[in-house]
Amino acid sequence: MSDPMAEIRASFFVECEELLESLNDGLQRMDDGATDSETINVVFRAVHSIKGGAGAFGLDDLVRFAHQFETAMDEVRAGRFTPGADAIRLFYTCSDILGDLVRAARDGEVISDDITEPVLETLGKMVGISQEDDEDAVDFTPATLSLDLDLSDDVDMADGMDLGDLPDLSDLPQLDGTDDVDDTILHDMTTAKGFRVCLKPENALYTSGNEPLYLFRALRELGECTITCHTANLPTLEDLDPDAGYLSWTIDLLTDEPETAVIDVFEFVDGLCQLSITPLTPDPVDADEPLLDTALGSMNAPVMDRAQEAPTLTDDQPAALDAPATPQTTPTPEPENAAAPVAAASPAPVPTPAPTEAKEAVPAPTQPRATVRVDLERIDRLVNLVGELVINQAMLSQSVVEANIPPNSPVSSGLEEFLQLTRDIQESVMMIRAQPIKSLFQRMGRIVRESSASVGKDVRMTTIGENTEVDKTVIERLADPLTHMIRNAVDHGLETPEVRRDNGKPEIGHVTLSAQHRSGRIVIEIADDGAGINRDRVKAKAIENGLIAPDAQLSDADIDNLLFMPGFSTASEISNLSGRGVGMDVVKSAIQGLGGRISISSIEGKGTTFSISLPLTLAVLDGMVVRVENETIVVPLNSILETLTLTEDDLESLGPQSQVVQVRGGFVPLLDLGAELGYRAPEPSYVGRVVLLIGQEDGNRAALAVDAIEDQRQVVIKGLEGSYGRIPGIAAATILGDGQIALILDPGDLVAQASGRTKTPSPTPSLVG
Repeated sequence: MSDPMAEIRASFFVECEELLESLNDGLQRMDDGATDSETINVVFRAVHSIKGGAGAFGLDDLVRFAHQFETAMDEVRAGRFTPGADAIRLFYTCSDILGDLVRAARDGEVISDDITEPVLETLGKMVGISQEDDEDAVDFTPATLSLDLDLSDDVDMADGMDLGDLPDLSDLPQLDGTDDVDDTILHDMTTAKGFRVCLKPENALYTSGNEPLYLFRALRELGECTITCHTANLPTLEDLDPDAGYLSWTIDLLTDEPETAVIDVFEFVDGLCQLSITPLTPDPVDADEPLLDTALGSMNAPVMDRAQEAPTLTDDQPAALDAPATPQTTPTPEPENAAAPVAAASPAPVPTPAPTEAKEAVPAPTQPRATVRVDLERIDRLVNLVGELVINQAMLSQSVVEANIPPNSPVSSGLEEFLQLTRDIQESVMMIRAQPIKSLFQRMGRIVRESSASVGKDVRMTTIGENTEVDKTVIERLADPLTHMIRNAVDHGLETPEVRRDNGKPEIGHVTLSAQHRSGRIVIEIADDGAGINRDRVKAKAIENGLIAPDAQLSDADIDNLLFMPGFSTASEISNLSGRGVGMDVVKSAIQGLGGRISISSIEGKGTTFSISLPLTLAVLDGMVVRVENETIVVPLNSILETLTLTEDDLESLGPQSQVVQVRGGFVPLLDLGAELGYRAPEPSYVGRVVLLIGQEDGNRAALAVDAIEDQRQVVIKGLEGSYGRIPGIAAATILGDGQIALILDPGDLVAQASGRTKTPSPTPSLVG
C-alpha cells in the first residue's frame, strides 16, 4: 500500500510549481509597473502558501527563506516599502532561490547557506527588516502525525497509553475560576471601543494555504484582542476528517482603528470563511451582581449568547452569514435605560434581512473548476493506446475496401462513425497532453537575469504568446536548446551598455521570446535588438577554421547557416557562457530531433531573430498517402496547399537539369520526390504527373511530383532516430492499415536540401578514333 504522507508530499511539490508560476507572474507585472494591491497580494500569497506547506513537512530551510521573503512582501503590501527596479530584481532572485529550495527539498538535496544568506542579508537591508528582530520568524514547530491510527477497542488510554511528545497543558489558565482574571480586562469589556469578529473558516481556507493564526496576529496589530475558540463541533478522533475545519472563533478587538482596517485583515480569505464584524458596545451590569461573575459568565457562555448583535455560527445561522467572507455590520443598538439591570436593558431588535434578500445582495462566490492531477505515465499509456486504436481503425478501413463493400452499406456507415469517434478521442487525448509554454518561458526569464548579470549587461525579456499550448514532451525537450539560444543572445547578440549608448540605443537591451501556432505547427522566435550578425567576421572565422574555402561565394543565408556548423564560435575569449565551440550545432540537432527546423534572420545593427518550427504533437498527424516508385510515403497534410495535374504549358525549363511550374502567374521549383529520395532517376517528362504544392513557414513554395495519391488518413508517428539516426527529408515512420511501414516526409527539410534535378543531362558527344 502506498504511503499517504508520500502522496501528500508529492502533491505539495506539484502545488509549489504552480505557486512559483503565480509568483513570477506577479513579479513580472510589478516589473512592468503594476502597483495595485491585487498584484502585490498575488506575490505575497504565493510565498505565504509555500511557507505554510513547507512548515507542515518540516522543511526548515525552505520555511526560513520563505518567511523572510514573505516579511519583505508584507512590508510592500502594507505600504511601508515601495520597491524600485533594484528591489524587483532582488525579488526575482529570491523567487529563483525559492524555486531552487523547493526542488532541493523535493529531491532530498541541500542548498548551501552561502547562496541564501547573502540574498537574505541584502533583502533585509533593502526593505529594513532583520532576521533577529523579526518576532514572527518561524515560531512554530510542526507536529508529526502518524496516519496509522489504531482505534481498536483494546486501547485503554487510562492504562499507560504512550502519548508521545504531547505538550504539558497543566499550566493553561482555567476559565471556570476567577483567580487568573485581570480586573483591567473586565473594565475594558465594560467600556469597550472596538469590534467583535466572528470567524468560521470553510474547508477551502485551509486547503488554499491560509492559516487563522496569521489573521489573529494581524488583528493584534490593530489593538488588544480577546480570542475565544469554540470546539463544540469538534468530532471524536474516529470521525475526524483531516481535510475539514471544525473550529470557530470570536475575537473582541479593542481598537481606535476604523472598521475598514478590520475588513482589510480578512482580504486574503474573502470567500473562504463565514465572517461577521460588529461594533462592541458596553454591557450594562446590575449593581447588585458581582462584576467578576458577570464577565466570567459571559466568557464561558457560547459566543452567540453573549451579545445579541453577534450572529449565530451554527447550522441554523441567519441568512446574513450565508455568503462567506462578506462582513455584515449592524448599527449599534441603544438600550432604553443604561442604569437598568441587564435583563431590562436588552437592545432593541435589529431588523434582519430575509434570506432571499441577503442572497441576492451578496452572490455566492464562483466555485473553481474541478481539476485532477494524473501521473504522466498514465497519460503516455493512454496516448499509446489511442495510437493502436488509430492503427486498428486503418486496418478495418483497408479490409472494407478490399472486400468491395459498397460505400452506402451499414458496415461502411458504421466505419465512418468509428473513424470520427477515433479522431475525437485522439484530439481529446492530445489536449490532455498539451500544456501552455508559459512555464518554459518563465525559466528562460531566470536565464536572462543570470546571464546578463554574468556579462555586465542590463537586459529585459518580453514574452508573447506564453499561453500557446504544445505537447508536454516538446516542452521538456525544448529547455536545453532555448537556454543555449537565450545565453547566445545575451552574450553575443546584445552590445554592452556603453556601445549601445554610443550607437544611439537605450542602454537596456531587450530579448523577446514569442510562440504562436502557424500552419499546424508551433513557431517559437528568439529575437534581440542587438548588433545583428557581422557576416564578414563570421565568414573570416569559418575560413580560419577551415570550414569553407577562402574563395567560396556565399549568400547571406549561407553565411548565417555557418553558425550551425560543429565547433564554430566567434567568441574571442572563453567565458562562463561561450567560447568553447559547443555552439548552435547542438541546438540544431536537438530541434531536428523533435522533427523541427531552425532558421536565422538578421539585420546588422538592428538585431537577430532565431525561428524554431516544431510539430504540435509527437504522437499522431493527418497525412496524405502517396505512391512513388512503388513506395508508400506519407506527406503531412498541413504542409500541402493544393494538388495539381501538370500540363505542358505549366512547365518551364530552368537550366540544363531543373524545371519550374507556373502557378497563377508565379513560378515554383519542381522537385521529383522519387529522384530526391534516391528511388529513381529524373523522369523524361512530367506532363500529366500529379504534384503537391508544398507551403513553408517562410512563405516559399515548391511543387513535389509523385506517381499517385492513394488516400488521406490519420497516422501514428513512430520515431526513427533511436534506431537509424537522423534521415534527411524524413521525419518519422508509421504503420498503415495493411501492416505496411511507410515513411513520413519532412517537406521543409526535403525542400531545403533538394538537388532540384528534374532532367537527365544529355551526354556530351565525344570523337571516336
